[in-house]
This record gives sequence, C-alpha cells and structure tokens, in this order.
Amino acid sequence: MSTTTPVRATSDAYELAEGPYWDATRGRLLWVDIPAGAVHTGELVDGSIQPTSELVVDDTVGAVVPTVDGGLLVAGRERLLLVTSDGTVLEGPRVVPEGDDRRHNDGSTDPAGRFVVGTLSLAEPTGRETLVRLEDDGTLTVLDDDLWLSNGLGWSADEDRMFSVDSLRRTVFVRTYDPPSGASGPRHEHLRLDDGDGIPDGLAVDTADHLWVAVWGAGEVRRYDPDGRLDDVIEVSAPNTSSVAFAGEDLRTLVITTAREDLDAGQLRDFPASGHLFTARVDVPGVPVEAANASARSPAFVAS
Repeated sequence: MSTTTPVRATSDAYELAEGPYWDATRGRLLWVDIPAGAVHTGELVDGSIQPTSELVVDDTVGAVVPTVDGGLLVAGRERLLLVTSDGTVLEGPRVVPEGDDRRHNDGSTDPAGRFVVGTLSLAEPTGRETLVRLEDDGTLTVLDDDLWLSNGLGWSADEDRMFSVDSLRRTVFVRTYDPPSGASGPRHEHLRLDDGDGIPDGLAVDTADHLWVAVWGAGEVRRYDPDGRLDDVIEVSAPNTSSVAFAGEDLRTLVITTAREDLDAGQLRDFPASGHLFTARVDVPGVPVEAANASARSPAFVAS
C-alpha cells in the first residue's frame, strides 16, 4: 500500500468541494462548491492551491469544465449553463424537469469534447436518475435513466471504455465507448464496494488504466487495477473525500476534494481539515481530460 501522504493544499474549507478539473491550456485548476453554487479557479504552486477567482452561478453547481474558447460549461441545478470569457451566463438545455426535487451532480467531458453529466435526488432515491450527454448540435442523449445517484466519470487511456459511478449501488460501471460516433455498449459492473466500506464518489483514470476512486465516508482515495482489484490506498485526513483529478504540467499531482457536509460537530473537531483540497504526488500520470466543445455559438446556448 502507498506511503504517499496527501497535504492540505488550500487555506479555505468548502462545504462540499467537488469536481476538480485541470485546465492544461490555461494552467489552472477548476472546482465547485456544490451547495454554494460556486465555481472556483486556482493556481497550483508547489503542491498548494492558491485560489484566484470565485463565481456564483446558480443555487447549486454540480460540475464545471472549460470550453475550447476560454469559457466555462457549468452544470447548474437543473440546466446546463455557459459562462463566456466576458462573464456572460447563457442558459442551455434543461436536464432536470422544473419542480423536480433533483439536481445535477458530477460531470466530465468525453474524449471527443462532449459534456456528460448525471443527476441525483434531493428527496428519497427513486432509481430513476439519469446520465446524459450534450451533443454538438445542442441535443441531449440519455445514456442511463435507472441510476440511484450518478457520480464520477472517466475514460480509459485508449478511449474505448467509459467508467461511471452509481454511488448508492456502491458500483463503478464500465461500457465500451466510441468517441467519434458517441456509440456506447451495455454497461457492466467493473467493481463494487462492500456495504459499510464507504461510498464511491468521483474518479480519475491514469495512463496505466488504473482507476483512482474517492471513497466518501472512508477518508480514502483507492487505486484499482484494470481488473477492478484494489492496488493502492491514499489516506486523507477528512472522512468525506469527494473527488480526484490529475493536475500540473506532468499530470502527476493528484488533487483531492473533500467536504464538511454530513459531519457533526464532533467529527469536525476530530477532522478539522474537512472541506479543504489536498494534493499528493503519484508515480503514474493521469489521462488528460478534454475541454468542452460548447461555445456561445453552439446551438444549445444561443442567446434568445
């Protein structure tokens, strides 16, 4: 098991930090604080993360990725939103029907630059949560419609497999995937956590096709080999580890987000670093994640 010890990388703590994304083109880290509806930007400096901007976009924000033209594609509470380079916010497709007690959760881009995002229920789980993909023509393609809580996403180094998390099933699924066409095969269970062993949350993939999975409730990031066997564990001094991303010029800095959410006063005293971002150096670099194809000229975001 790993002797790597992550270091606390931010001076500020967040209620539910999530969705880290390394924007290699601009040398910046993006992440969200979901209940604050905020998108954060920061610089990576010798393992620390120095925040540079904060933008409140909606009442909750599930995920953010940069766009090819310098904007931001954001999963707001119910709609996809585009923040242009001048700060204008354009509304895009509605994924969650108005009035549903649900919201967007984790999202990422596929190797062709299409944005994929899932949902969760804010009430009792129903098993009807969705995972959808924004196509270049502005339409939405439903990949799954029977999830309990859609979460982390990633693609293999050769781009022909897609990984997706259903947290309440404690399962990471895998399916075949063809980036040029967007065609995907049926999903299969890749790995499943035992009951009481924490909940799989966000994930990232390295160039050796190992999955790095943040395990909510366990204070761990676990590395699984291509066959789904546990290979390594990084312990984090915050029980609610929420997501991971590879960052830095060499993509060997693992950024780990954590949360204060769902911790009582005693737990917060015991784990005062909860809600901070952490970093850890790893031996194998991560798979780069594409920027989104969307722009202000995209059919999905043309201003009315």
